[in-house]
Amino acid sequence: MKLIIVTGLSGSGKSTTLHTLEDMGYYCVDNLPVFMLESFGRELAQSGDRAYQLTAIGIDARNRSDCLLKAPAVVQDLRKRGIDCEILFLEAQDEALLRRFSETRRKHPLTAPDVPLAEAVQLERTLLEPLLSHADLKVDTTHTNIHELRSIIRQRLTGASKQSKEMSILFQSFGHKHGVPKDADFVYDVRCLPNPHWIAELRPYTGCDQPVIEFLGQDRQVQKMLEHITQFLQAWIPAFEEEGRSYLTVAIGCTGGQHRSVYLAEQLAKYFQSQGRDILIRHRELP
Repeated sequence: MKLIIVTGLSGSGKSTTLHTLEDMGYYCVDNLPVFMLESFGRELAQSGDRAYQLTAIGIDARNRSDCLLKAPAVVQDLRKRGIDCEILFLEAQDEALLRRFSETRRKHPLTAPDVPLAEAVQLERTLLEPLLSHADLKVDTTHTNIHELRSIIRQRLTGASKQSKEMSILFQSFGHKHGVPKDADFVYDVRCLPNPHWIAELRPYTGCDQPVIEFLGQDRQVQKMLEHITQFLQAWIPAFEEEGRSYLTVAIGCTGGQHRSVYLAEQLAKYFQSQGRDILIRHRELP
């Protein structure tokens, strides 16, 4: 049985994620009280009903703080009972969350006459920290729309829905001037490398296009960086797998997220895919 706990900050996309999982065949329950989690999981496991073999539940900060603190231990207990249980945590930068609440005019669940929106967001971060620190998969939705989020969830959880034991590795390029992704396990800053942006004939292209590929492919610094990142990941990916990790996100950042980071993410994805690994790739700043 597969049980995904969908949690995270209000406005980060939990409802969209649950709807996506429902479309993928999951039986979904929104806003389950944490004190019911253990008995809920136990009943699902004992029922043996195939309709519940893929189940997702939403948990948010409206739970009591003491219950949220105990949630990771409850998840561990469910795993010991043979339930394949994962925590999926959605988050976003404060500016994005504040903008979304302003645009939709929805009320944050933790706001009150004496608690303004900005303080409610920070309070929610504090309350959900126990779940964030034990999350199996973190997704930063700061720069994603609904359609992109649905695609990310489908791509990252497809293997999980097939009960695959192979770790899914996402290589993501980004631009530092747009912010560092908060869901990355490793972040590599490649702004020290030669920048095709300053070469007029290369500026219109991206790291996916042949002129930039040839330019960066011939540069010794770029190839040395690629070699070092590859060697590091080759050495340490097995350690994450031994720990039981199902997901790994590797973010490569240059200034604008158009050339160097895209090229390196593509090359890394291509190499590890050739090694038979389950690889995904995302270029955050490309259309």
